Amino acid sequence: TVSGKAGNQMDWSVTNAFKSFKDMEPKSVMDMALLPNIDPIDIGLGSSEKGNANAVTTAKPRKKTMTSVYLKFFETAPDGKSRRCKFCGQSYSIATATGNLGRHLGNRHPGYDKSGDAVSNSAPQPTTTVIKKSQPQAKVSHVDYDHLNWLLIKWLIVASLPPSTLEEKWLVNSYKFLNPSIQLWPGERYKAVFREVFKSMQEDVRASLDQVSSKVSIALDFWTSYEQIYYMSVTCQWIDENWSFQKLLLDICHIPQPCGGAEIYHSLVKVLKMYNIENRVLSCTHDNSQTAVLACHTLKEDLDGQKVGPFCYIPCAARTLNLIIDDGLRTTKPVISKIREFLLELNASGEMTEDFIQLTTAYQEGSWKFPLDASARWSGNYQMLDIVRKASKSIDAVIRKYEEKLGNRMLLNSTEKNAVNIVHQYLEPFYKTTTNICTSKVPTIGLVLFFMDHISETIAVCRDSRLSPDWLKNAAEDMAIKARNYNNQVCNIFTYMTAILDPRIKGELISESLSSENYLEEARTHFMRYYSTSHFPSMTSGYSAQEIEDGGSVSFAEEIARKKRRASLSTATDELTQYLSEPPAPIPTDVLEWWKVNSTRYPRLSVMARDFLAVQATSVAPEELFCSKADEIDKQRHCMPHDSTQAFLCIRSWTQGGIKLKFKSTEIDYERLMELAASAAADNSTAGSDKKQK
Repeated sequence: TVSGKAGNQMDWSVTNAFKSFKDMEPKSVMDMALLPNIDPIDIGLGSSEKGNANAVTTAKPRKKTMTSVYLKFFETAPDGKSRRCKFCGQSYSIATATGNLGRHLGNRHPGYDKSGDAVSNSAPQPTTTVIKKSQPQAKVSHVDYDHLNWLLIKWLIVASLPPSTLEEKWLVNSYKFLNPSIQLWPGERYKAVFREVFKSMQEDVRASLDQVSSKVSIALDFWTSYEQIYYMSVTCQWIDENWSFQKLLLDICHIPQPCGGAEIYHSLVKVLKMYNIENRVLSCTHDNSQTAVLACHTLKEDLDGQKVGPFCYIPCAARTLNLIIDDGLRTTKPVISKIREFLLELNASGEMTEDFIQLTTAYQEGSWKFPLDASARWSGNYQMLDIVRKASKSIDAVIRKYEEKLGNRMLLNSTEKNAVNIVHQYLEPFYKTTTNICTSKVPTIGLVLFFMDHISETIAVCRDSRLSPDWLKNAAEDMAIKARNYNNQVCNIFTYMTAILDPRIKGELISESLSSENYLEEARTHFMRYYSTSHFPSMTSGYSAQEIEDGGSVSFAEEIARKKRRASLSTATDELTQYLSEPPAPIPTDVLEWWKVNSTRYPRLSVMARDFLAVQATSVAPEELFCSKADEIDKQRHCMPHDSTQAFLCIRSWTQGGIKLKFKSTEIDYERLMELAASAAADNSTAGSDKKQK
């Protein structure tokens, strides 16, 4: 228990705490509780030795009690001048303090008190004494406990755990075991700190967006928590002046009932105004839901009415592709479920895994990396199709060997294997497409539409082929409908301009649905209106300052000549025409690096490219939808309580993006904090060595 005075010192004040943090010597900053390899009993013993020198009458009985605990694990040498450890044989002088003997046992032989005879009933007595002796340390360095609590906050963020985790009594008991005087903050204080950190970091996010000179694009994602609360995340993307892609979570919004388009619109506008970007938003990528489409349509009408500039909204290509693939898997889902059950058993058993590896080697059925992906995401479903097609003999052999454990329900018959082979072959281009999108540094609109065109062609071939079974043709028909709906929504002048500004796509690889001379003329008009004049005022007039001073007193012939020169200048500076006339760059080209190198050749067009290439084809990172990583994200979102969702998820995203964790005006320097912890450990080790020498 902590005394009343110590308890008052525990009351946390960030101003005083961090003032002490900066002014303290490193050796006194971190409490010994942060060093799990130090036994708190040893600390108590070491801290009591000096006091015994001035109080002989009271110290002797205690020392005698403690001696009886440790000396039973040492034997005295025949000459009576040294003691030797019964476990390892290390010798100590007969005058060595019992605290050092106890430290030796704790460090070298953890659990030593359980290895021999049971300790006598007097053993708990020194423990009680040690707790009392360790309390003054807590009074002197009470700020250390704040440091411990800040480290726990970092742990919660990294591990994606809600603040209520620290209210678990066994976690608290574990810290009490290390140091009985440790004082963790109450759960409500952790929540209050998280809210204050969120406000402080939000100011930094707002300040960073104020420095962005280009247009920005936003993306919306939605989910429902275990408390049946509907949330929307708003993410902002842009390309900075160094041609690096930047992505920043703006907010997590609770969408009130009835969670329709109007509620989404009002929540979105509130976020845009809070960050002062409502006049700089070029596009919004949504999750394809009708409510999101309605909200984006209302936002477009609002922005068009204010005449703040062009704005477009587009559906998420990744979600569309995921729905298309799901139709393709429809017939084989029962088979995939059986395969998944087998893979989970295989991953869980080292013996079965070893047998499978040996069998695949013997049958030459490829090498497989464990654990195998058994998720219900597209990556896991394709792995199951892949392993059945390539390693069916090994699978059958393992199931038969462990039939008593697995039964024969997991064995696939010839019809099921044939269906798997057909679907695997059909969906292989889809898997390559999603892999390319997931691994692309910047999955631009142009590149994604290029792949979606290929997907549409693959579906059409399957649907029209006489070799395709009827069940696959029916699936292909449903897939084609979804692909057409996506194309109808995504094809407009804005996606056209975004596509052609990808130097790998330009006009040659543009989607057929976007190939239109009208689009090209509209793109040229947009470029000349918004990027030839507003960004470069010198292009607004063909007259020099001297000509203006002349008051227009030039001959009629000179006026005609100047008009022709201006027309010639306009043609020469039509960067869009020059750019499109050159062949496209190879597909592996880094788009942003290409524009960084060529921005001097196209100074005006590069400004337009910075704006439009930030328009995202997907509302979430593709790997967060197609891969098993999505399961972790869903679990974090679903399990987070309402009072922590906004602050926690935003702080986690911001720290991952490199923004420093900050409380009010004070930055929490975790690197420095850990350096001080290491320094405290080193000082303690040195002090222990000095005592041993004495």
